[in-house]
Amino acid sequence: MTSTSTTTTDRTGPGPAVLLAVLMPAVLVTVIASDMVNLMLPSIGAEFGASEAELAWVVTGFLLSFSVGIPFYGRISDRVGLRRLFGIALLTYAAGSLICALAPDLLVLVLGRIVMGAGAAALPVLSIIAVTRLLPADKRGMGIGVISAATGIGTAAGPAIGGVFGQLLGWPALFWLMLVVALALVPAALRVLPGEPPADAGRFDLLGGVLLGLGAGLALFGITQAQVAGFGAPLAWGSLLAAATALLLFGWRTRRAAQPFVPPALFANRVYRVAVAVGFLAMAVNLGGLVFVPLLVVDVNGLTPGAGALVMVPAGAAVAVLSTLIGRISDRIGTRALVLTGLALMGLFSLALSAFTAGTSAIPAGVGILGFSVGFVLVMTPIISAAAGALPPDQVGVGLGILQGAQFLGAGAGPALFGVLVTARQQSGADAVNPLYAGPEGAAFSDAFLAMAAVTVLALAVASRMRPATTPAADAPAERAA
Repeated sequence: MTSTSTTTTDRTGPGPAVLLAVLMPAVLVTVIASDMVNLMLPSIGAEFGASEAELAWVVTGFLLSFSVGIPFYGRISDRVGLRRLFGIALLTYAAGSLICALAPDLLVLVLGRIVMGAGAAALPVLSIIAVTRLLPADKRGMGIGVISAATGIGTAAGPAIGGVFGQLLGWPALFWLMLVVALALVPAALRVLPGEPPADAGRFDLLGGVLLGLGAGLALFGITQAQVAGFGAPLAWGSLLAAATALLLFGWRTRRAAQPFVPPALFANRVYRVAVAVGFLAMAVNLGGLVFVPLLVVDVNGLTPGAGALVMVPAGAAVAVLSTLIGRISDRIGTRALVLTGLALMGLFSLALSAFTAGTSAIPAGVGILGFSVGFVLVMTPIISAAAGALPPDQVGVGLGILQGAQFLGAGAGPALFGVLVTARQQSGADAVNPLYAGPEGAAFSDAFLAMAAVTVLALAVASRMRPATTPAADAPAERAA
C-alpha cells in the first residue's frame, strides 16, 4: 500500500481553507469547555448549596470522560468514517451542553459535563486525523499548526469567556452558547468530511481499549485527589493503585489478543515513541506554567485576578499567531531542530521564572510565560506532524489517539504534581532552592518552576534520540517503499 492513502488530499474533497474552517472552531469549543466554568464555580455552589469538593466534580467529570474517550475515538477512526464520528461527537457534545443548561441540581450538571466530555474527546484527535488524511504532506504541518492555534486561543479565552458571559447572563448561558455552536457545526462537518471508512479497516480489541481508558482515567483521578488531600489519602493512592492494575492488565491483554487495541508495532517506531514521551512531558510543563504564573502574579506580585489574567494574554496571542507559522516551517525543515530549540527555550524561561519573579513587578512573570509559550509552540506542532508522518496508514488513527491521550494526561498530571510540590513547600516555609530568587515570599513557586526546568531537561534528553528529520520531498521514496 502506498502512502498516498494518508498523505495526499482527496482530490474531490474540500480545500485546506474549507476543511480548517470547520475543524478550528470545533477544537476551539472543546478547549473553551474544559475550563470556562472555573470562575463560575462559586456561583454554582451558592445556587445548589454544594461544597468545594462536590463542585470539583463539575471539572473532574468532564476531564475523566475526556481522557477515557480520546484513545477510543482515535482507534475507531480506523474503522468508521470521519463524517459519522464527527457528527456523533458534536451531537453528544450538544446533548451534554443542553443537560447542563437545564440542570436542576448539581448531580444533573455533573452528568451533563460527563456527556460533554464524551463528545469533546473526539474533536481534537479527529481534527488531527482529518488533517493528516485529507491534506497533502507539504500542507500537513500548516494544518496541525492551525489546530494548535485553536488550542492556544481556547486556553487563553476559556476563563475570560466563562467569566464575562457567566457574570452578565448567568452560568447556564455558557452551556447555551456551546449548544448553539455545536449544532451550527454539525451540517458543516457532514458536508466537508468524508463518509467512507479507511479501506484497510479491521477489528480491534474492545476489552483492551476499556482497560486502557480505565487506567488513564483512574490515574488522572488519583493525581487530582493527591493535589487536594495528598498522596496519603486512601482515595488518591487507591485510585493510582487501581490505575496501575488496569494498565498491567492492558499490557497482558495486548500480548494475548490477536488484534490488540494498540498494536505493539506502534511503539517499535522511534519517532513515534519520542513524540509520545516528549508530548507528555512538554504538556505537563506547559500546563504547569499556565496554572502557576497567574497564581504567582496574584499571590506574590500583588495583582488582582483580572490584572493577572491580562498577564497571560500575550502568551496566548503568541501561541495563536505562531502555531500556523511553525507548522509551515516544520513542513520545510523538519522536526528535530525545532523541537530541541523549543525545549531549550522552555527550560531557560522556566529558570527565569524561578529566579526573577520576586518583588512587586509582574513584568518578569509576563516575559517568562511569553517565552515559555513560544518554546512550547516550537515543540508541540512539529511533534504531532512528525508522529503523523511516521505512522503507516493502518496505525494513524490509534497512534494519534494515543499521542493526544498522552498529551492530555500530561496536561492533567503536570499542574496536579507541581501543585503538590507548591503545597508542601508552602507548609515547610523554607527558602527557595534557587539561590537567585531573592524575594521573601513565593519560594514555593520558585521551586515549582525549577522543577519544571528539570522536567524540560528530561524531555530534551528524550527528544535528542529522535532521528534527524528530513523534508517531505525526501521522505516520499521511503514512504512509498514502506
